[in-house]
Amino acid sequence: MEFLIPLVILVFSAMLHEVMHGVVADRLGDPTARVMGRLTLNPIPHLDPIMSVLLPALLVLSGSPVIFGAAKPVPVNPIHFRDPKKDMALTALSGPLTNVFLAVLAAQIIKFIPSGAEPLWGGALSSFLYLVVLYNLMLAIINLIPIPPLDGSKVLAAILPDDLARTYLSIQQFGIFILFFLLFFPIGGFSLGQVINNLIFFSINLLGI
Repeated sequence: MEFLIPLVILVFSAMLHEVMHGVVADRLGDPTARVMGRLTLNPIPHLDPIMSVLLPALLVLSGSPVIFGAAKPVPVNPIHFRDPKKDMALTALSGPLTNVFLAVLAAQIIKFIPSGAEPLWGGALSSFLYLVVLYNLMLAIINLIPIPPLDGSKVLAAILPDDLARTYLSIQQFGIFILFFLLFFPIGGFSLGQVINNLIFFSINLLGI
């Protein structure tokens, strides 16, 4: 049953990630997510059976060093944006930045837990918040990788010439397979999973917890 806590944290963190995509898109002129009822904190409309439940559960149960999941992507239609490339990049960035905010907030709360707090609640709360920090940093870092359709690819596409950006983003149907390959099959001593873990623990040290 211990795997349920990481799973719940991942699901709600990924859900807030997606909701913020929709909120920012709405503010920038695209009402698609709002019209389709995706600007809600009810997790049901955001759940994807594979990416929100099955994949993270398997990663947690298998003891994978990299654990992540995703909510169902909110629909975004850049035709409504005033500046499609810039506004799409801002919309994409809002998700990872939400995860960074949650990680920083949880880290600050940990610091306010009295050192002499009763171990049962103090230790349990600290452990829970540490997982919030860990998984939100993981979601932020993975989503900023510039592999389509991850958020980082939309940021990179915003600074590429239009033709090159379209070609680059066209590989998104293969992106998840590229990501999994790089995560679990090191190439020539390069391990994306290790890079991610190093960035996570560097960030945790930076937060002082």
